[in-house]
Amino acid sequence: MPASPIRKLTPFADQAKRDGKKVYHLNIGQPDIETPAGMLDAIKNIDFKVWSYTPSEGTLAYRTKLTEYYNKLAYNINPDEILVTVGGSEAITIAMQACINEGDEIIIPEPFYANYNGFACMSNVVVKPILSVIENGFALPPISEFEKLINRKTKAIIICNPNNPTGYLYSKQELEALRELCLKYNLFLFSDEAYREFCYDGQAFISPMHLKGLDEHVVVLDTVSKRYSACGARLGCLITKNKDVIAAGLKFAQARLSPGMVEQIAATAAIDTPKSYFEKVNKEYTLRRDALVSRLNKMQGVFCPNPGGAFYVVAKLPIDNADKFCQWMLEEFDYNNSTVMMAPATGFYSTKDAGKNEVRLAYVLNKEELEAAMTCLEQALKVYPGRV
Repeated sequence: MPASPIRKLTPFADQAKRDGKKVYHLNIGQPDIETPAGMLDAIKNIDFKVWSYTPSEGTLAYRTKLTEYYNKLAYNINPDEILVTVGGSEAITIAMQACINEGDEIIIPEPFYANYNGFACMSNVVVKPILSVIENGFALPPISEFEKLINRKTKAIIICNPNNPTGYLYSKQELEALRELCLKYNLFLFSDEAYREFCYDGQAFISPMHLKGLDEHVVVLDTVSKRYSACGARLGCLITKNKDVIAAGLKFAQARLSPGMVEQIAATAAIDTPKSYFEKVNKEYTLRRDALVSRLNKMQGVFCPNPGGAFYVVAKLPIDNADKFCQWMLEEFDYNNSTVMMAPATGFYSTKDAGKNEVRLAYVLNKEELEAAMTCLEQALKVYPGRV
């Protein structure tokens, strides 16, 4: 079971704080945006005598309300095509366990969300990475590269769109190419849509749910964590029109009994969050992205593509080893008694030695703190012993 590259340096950050340093946390996608008031009010106004189990698939009230949200996005689903899960993480593991047999393979463009490795390990699924590169902003690799990996054990492809860790937003043309591939080889297409609301510069979000002929192949994986800045709610869902997948997934859901009742009450209310909330959040993240990418690309030897979505960037730094550098930043470096915590990009790759000079940064701090963190990073790069 692999360690999380996002959290494994936490002991060093904790020690830095005990030593009196200010640590700018750019390592984890924990937004500082306030959770919608309606969601919090729903919790405050709860009135029940028994804190009971809920149905394993989630309450009908919540699933019905969810269909309102998704059908506004033209997903054309009904409540029976939704499984409510304990976080988006459980949606991913249930999808893997329901659709892929032990020892079978899943293709994932890398760098990818690091925990896919862990979920695959838990499900006895073999990850087959396919390399995307920073030079073209981590665009989808050519379909010919996918076909080189496909064999009788290949059962699925998973994409995260917009992408974590790169922020890349897949185009309709790229998704259409994946559609053709899945139909040709009878593969599932898992679509992790945790960052659906975070698309910038007027670019449109396209889901595989919008593509014709894929009803039996698409499994959407979603969460309230990022959309409503409610990471601690631990509530997600799995959506598919494939009845066999729903039936198999429900067995796994029954085995863990039920998702939380309070979380579903809050999330039901969250669906009525006004559009103005998301417009304000989108504007804020656009400002942060622009500030971060601009500062990074002005640093000598640094390259960072401008992402189309999510709230992450992957940057290439003039360093020998990202794991060593990120630990050095916490253990040995400070600038005006402050330092920066980042996630080494190596943990977002399966290919050996890939991402050795790359880091992921989450722009989840306000613009002023981001600027201070970038000044700190710039000074660190000037004195890092392993600079190349």
